[in-house]
Amino acid sequence: MARILVVEDSSAFRAFIRAALEGSPELFDAAAEDVEVVEASSGFDALRLLPRGHFDLVITDINMPDINGLELVRFMRENERYRTVCTILISTQSSEKDRARGLALGANAFLGKPFTVEALHQAITASIGPSKVDCSKAQSMASSEGSQ
Repeated sequence: MARILVVEDSSAFRAFIRAALEGSPELFDAAAEDVEVVEASSGFDALRLLPRGHFDLVITDINMPDINGLELVRFMRENERYRTVCTILISTQSSEKDRARGLALGANAFLGKPFTVEALHQAITASIGPSKVDCSKAQSMASSEGSQ
């Protein structure tokens, strides 16, 4: 089972991402039969949930009211326990400067909002690479185009 943390302050967007992930367990492992999606409504909520078990992937919005997605990625990359967890940043701010900033902090991919289910799947595939959920072997700093 793949376990994914979705950090997004919009409940509608969290539901969209959940549906896209739960409908495609094969993205994470050919043998996976299920995907567990854990939702956090803020960066602070994500920091509370991270210690509660292993996550294979964290998808986080940049713009959130307390701890933003960039701060969350920075925290994860500086923490030995979460350093190799794949991360995908999502944001309505999708200029090249925003992308470069997110990737420089250690995110595996950046996806501009709005995006399609297919774009999310491509970002996940680019992030986790052929080793599936083992992010330590993933192709580094994959970037994905936003909406198509």
